[in-house]
Amino acid sequence: METKTSSTRDEILTMLKVQKGLTVAKMANQLNITEIAVRRHLSTLERDGLVDSTLIRQPMGRPISCYQLTDAGEETFPRNYKRLTLDFLSDISQLGGVDLMNQLFEARQSRLTKKYEKYLVNKSFDEEVIGLAKLQDENGYMVQLEKQDECTYLLKEFNCPISDVAFEYKKACECELSLFKQVLNTADVISKGCMANGDDCCQYEIKRKEG
Repeated sequence: METKTSSTRDEILTMLKVQKGLTVAKMANQLNITEIAVRRHLSTLERDGLVDSTLIRQPMGRPISCYQLTDAGEETFPRNYKRLTLDFLSDISQLGGVDLMNQLFEARQSRLTKKYEKYLVNKSFDEEVIGLAKLQDENGYMVQLEKQDECTYLLKEFNCPISDVAFEYKKACECELSLFKQVLNTADVISKGCMANGDDCCQYEIKRKEG
């Protein structure tokens, strides 16, 4: 029974991907199941944020609901962003050399620095470190922050959203360390581990500056 449910759910997603907006009646007709069954599947898909609906007014009678994929629904279909990104970077490296590659990563670092500095300005040591951890966590790094003593934190990142890039181009990791050093005005930062080098997580020791 579960296999059938899963299959019907996938069929509905595929139909909406190919045909865009569809009514319950049209989906029921194409799937050869009842409208009640279609609505049950759509209710689950809406709850999961994969589809939504728009009311379409008719010349006569009630408006009808027309269903389409959300952005999250679109993302359930195969994408190859990582490979495309790596191919672009490889082409840029061949065309412009190492200097141009470094400029790209430094430009990204500069954008993040401006963004983070606005959030961390005029903060105490603890507020800065906690704020940085929050920003990184919101950006998908799965951050764990451990306070070692009154002057020291250990920031661990268990996920790297750009891991494929970092494995190929170590400049990405260098820029992250440089970013932390720039935005933490009250602290010194030392890298203690890096997933791109085979470690279980990226680790940074963040110590309050003396004086």
